[in-house]
Amino acid sequence: MNNKKLSRLLEPNLKFYFFFMLLFVAAAVPVSWKLAVLEAAVTVLLYVYFRQNNQKRRQGVLQYIDSVTGSVDTASKSTLINSPLPTLVFRPDTGEIIWSNESFLQLAGVREHLFEMRLSEAVPEFQTQWLLSGKQESPERVTMNNRRFRVYGSLVRSRSKGGAQSMVATTYWVETTEADRLKDVYEASRPVAAILMLDNYEDLMKACEDTQRSAVLAQIDEKLRTWAEAGHGILLKTDRDHYLFLFEEQYFQHFVDEKFSILDTVRAIKVTESTSPTLSIGIGKDSPSIPELYKNAKLSLEMAQSRGGDQAVVRNQVDFAFYGGRSKSTEKRTKVKSRVMANALRELMNDAGEVYVMGHAFADMDAVGAAAGICCAARKRGKTAHIVIDGNHTAAVPLLKKLGALPEYENVFLTPADAFLQMRADTLLVVVDTNRPDMVESTQLLESCNRVAVIDHHRRAASYIENAAFSFHEPYASSACELVTELLQYLVEPADLLREEAEALLAGVVLDTKHFTQRTGGRTFEAAAFLRRAGADTAEVQRLFQNDLKDMVTKYDIIRRAEMYRENIAVAVVEEPGVDRVAAAQAADELLTLKGVQASFVIYAADGAVLISARSLGEINVQVILEALGGGGNSTTAGGRVEDSDPESVRQQLIGVLDAYFEK
Repeated sequence: MNNKKLSRLLEPNLKFYFFFMLLFVAAAVPVSWKLAVLEAAVTVLLYVYFRQNNQKRRQGVLQYIDSVTGSVDTASKSTLINSPLPTLVFRPDTGEIIWSNESFLQLAGVREHLFEMRLSEAVPEFQTQWLLSGKQESPERVTMNNRRFRVYGSLVRSRSKGGAQSMVATTYWVETTEADRLKDVYEASRPVAAILMLDNYEDLMKACEDTQRSAVLAQIDEKLRTWAEAGHGILLKTDRDHYLFLFEEQYFQHFVDEKFSILDTVRAIKVTESTSPTLSIGIGKDSPSIPELYKNAKLSLEMAQSRGGDQAVVRNQVDFAFYGGRSKSTEKRTKVKSRVMANALRELMNDAGEVYVMGHAFADMDAVGAAAGICCAARKRGKTAHIVIDGNHTAAVPLLKKLGALPEYENVFLTPADAFLQMRADTLLVVVDTNRPDMVESTQLLESCNRVAVIDHHRRAASYIENAAFSFHEPYASSACELVTELLQYLVEPADLLREEAEALLAGVVLDTKHFTQRTGGRTFEAAAFLRRAGADTAEVQRLFQNDLKDMVTKYDIIRRAEMYRENIAVAVVEEPGVDRVAAAQAADELLTLKGVQASFVIYAADGAVLISARSLGEINVQVILEALGGGGNSTTAGGRVEDSDPESVRQQLIGVLDAYFEK
């Protein structure tokens, strides 16, 4: 420590006082020289005394500081050398080991020093990036000699005698072998709850002869018991078509690795030529309590059912994971449910002050047609209805023009911004043709509305509109228009439905069924018959799908770029921007008409991103494929959007997803 600085800290500032004493001496000279001499002598004596006293104090403080510094230095060296914690000092930039204490030498299994060894030789698995980034703890456990350690460290910069700077790291190794072992044992023994449900129990019983039913159920039970033995748990039959399976988490990975083979095993049981049982599995794991575990298992089962069944869904603390789900959904709705849902929607409309309807972003005819059907139901209840849609970004322009010309639809269409400003507290928001909150026309409107109803036919994704007051979600339906038509049969008379509204609903059904060639069931044709009785003209509906020459040229230009992958998948990539969405979707549909094509994908750039239109004949589930790319839809029609990429890169990603899909 600098002596001058120490003097300033330790010595009182007496210069001011001695200055005044000298002034008194000078003042005493004219009065009495003897008094002046006496005062001068006293001043000198005091000055000498204080100087000697301060010198002694300074020397004492310096000795104390030296003693403390030496003691601390000695203690630090002794602690570092004799620390029970293994300690290693090295240069993180070069990997050169500088020093280690005896504890680390024993840990490393080396009797002598490590000076001539590199860090990579002593601890091959040890990474030093965390030290260079300013962290004081290694993010990963370090394994050495079959022992695991949590490593702490600090980084300092030193300067050599030549002036060169270098970095030195001091690390302390805390063994966590036993703690990690106990943690692994705890995690491996945590319970997992699985609820298994036969999707088509009623259909199975109807297809079986009386003498076959017991044998079929016994065969299913035996297959389930055999499969569950690998989990070393408990399988209980809780109902005629429900099972509860409890096992430990250490066996969960086995079921994942074998891809929940019980789905294929049960499906292989033939009841009749066209009837086989299918299974849905809902699994809950990583829950802090048994009730929450069972709750997550139920949520997973509901998710599996809403996605069409014949699959396993796992719910952990974060999100859902999906396995299987490749088979086609079979129609199994009942009119009882439609009637119940219609009554529930009627009550919601009666309580609402007004009704807003919106579909997904870039609405198509299915979304607009379903919205028109809801407007009819609201009009029947005497409620004001509005359709929220961005007219500049839609694939249903002809249909919007046709509806907009009606006097009943004057001021019905609102932009998302206007709807948000006009919305009241008692507004009922009906979301049609989507169940994903990130896919709706206006997320702001969805988040602001207190009461939300959802009508959708797409398979549910990991993110969906939760806490809806009304949810009519049927993945077995061909379209949202089909579901709305079923509700209208209990809400209005055919005469209450405007001809244009009936045609809009029928257009939505025609669009999603590819002119009644895909995803059609008996209920689909019943809905179409109701719309025909309401006045729908099939010729007028067909005109809504007419293309002009430009769109036709664009469509076939996309088809011209298609290439085959895995012999039955057509992939078309358009590098140039500005492709019309409708033309891309129609091109994907057209590719399915080619001989041998089971699925088609059109990849193109639009709106600052890369879009994908996917279609399938049903054997390949395009929804599962596009979910891996952030998209969604249903098993035969799906779409996706990839930000910050280009069409060729997305094509490569798609190829990787397709390979993973077929390897499952």
